Order: sequence, then C-alpha cells, then structure tokens
Amino acid sequence: MKKLTPVFVVEDIEPCLDFWIGRLGFEAPVKIPEGDSLGFVMLTSGNVEIMYQSRESLRKDIPALADEPPGSPNAIYIEVSDLDDVLRRLDGIDLIVPKRTTFYGATEVGVREPGGNLIVFAMQGQGDGADV
Repeated sequence: MKKLTPVFVVEDIEPCLDFWIGRLGFEAPVKIPEGDSLGFVMLTSGNVEIMYQSRESLRKDIPALADEPPGSPNAIYIEVSDLDDVLRRLDGIDLIVPKRTTFYGATEVGVREPGGNLIVFAMQGQGDGADV
C-alpha cells in the first residue's frame, strides 16, 4: 500500500471549499464540473489529500453506490504540527470535540465540516488539553 485518500460523497461540494481552502489553506488542483456545480474536487495540503464527489456525479460514475445512505459518522484524523494555528483558522466553527488530551498523549479538537463529516485535528505529545 502506498497512500490513503478519503473520498467524501456530499450533495453539494461548494459549501465545503471555504472550510478547506479559505480556512485551512488547502489547494484544489483538480475541479471537475457536473452541470452548473462541481461534481468532483481534489484538495491538497502537503502530503494530505481529500476528495469530494457530488452524489449526482457518483450516480453517473458508479450508479450502484449513488443511493446508499451517507455513512454516519464519517471521520478523518489529521495530525498537525501547530494545533493553535488550526484553532485560529477554525474560529467561529463549533467544536464537536472540544480541545482535549487523549490517553495516547495527543491534543486534539474535532469539527464537522460543511459536508457533515467529522474532522479531528491532532498534535502529538502536547498534553495541554483536558484529560480523557
């Protein structure tokens, strides 16, 4: 195995872009339209890659999966080098997982991005959150 990239299926991709690009500084090297909207987008930041596909695009791409209920809850875990910087960028977004220190020593927070998926940002070995 060489790489893992989550692909989130959402009704509309556009509301997710400000979260990743506007707040967190990701780039979108690939944007594929589907009618008047986006059908697919690839988002990257360093070695981190996330893809979104609209349900309408999936219906044409892999029809058997298009009407599957959305996974609940979907979550991804992103290790960061500066959690305080991420928190500044997320100002105004409700924390689903308030800042905490895990049993394995990571300090983390979690938010729900506009597509409904849980995104957990973690910094290893900090120990400055509430113990869990």
